[in-house]
Amino acid sequence: MSDPNNEPASVVSPPSEPTSVAAPVQPPAPAPAVSATIPAPEKGFFFGTGRRKCAVARVRIRPGTGEFLVNDRKADVYFCEEKDRRAIRAPLQVTETLGKIDVFVNVRGGGPTGQAGAISLGLARALKQANPDYEALLRGADLLTQDSRIVERKKPGQAGARRRFQFSKR
Repeated sequence: MSDPNNEPASVVSPPSEPTSVAAPVQPPAPAPAVSATIPAPEKGFFFGTGRRKCAVARVRIRPGTGEFLVNDRKADVYFCEEKDRRAIRAPLQVTETLGKIDVFVNVRGGGPTGQAGAISLGLARALKQANPDYEALLRGADLLTQDSRIVERKKPGQAGARRRFQFSKR
């Protein structure tokens, strides 16, 4: 037998001994986080259009300090209902860009709830244009799906879409 201290380096050690130092087993790395920044746009803004019922919102975004204007008024002043304020900020919260971008919206038609839904869709589309990595987050939160429900039309010979005129027997 040979002395283990005098063995040449080319001799392979027995299989019971590790041949190299193994790194400790680590859990798989989490999926890379989506960057919460948007690049500077080429034309000054990223654009998105949203529609809901009769409301149409044209949304422009750019990196900034978190300013949110709707028809040249602050969003909290424009929308009185808390549910509408939450709806317009939903895309920003999902993408974690609240307070990091400026949002400017022109909205027409419909009522407050329809306008809030239109702004939410337009903002989600603008964020997707700014950073395509946001699409999975926004689609997972169902913010890129347009709500196609509209008011049913009034039928002739009736008082409304389904309401009939009052029937008189005599």
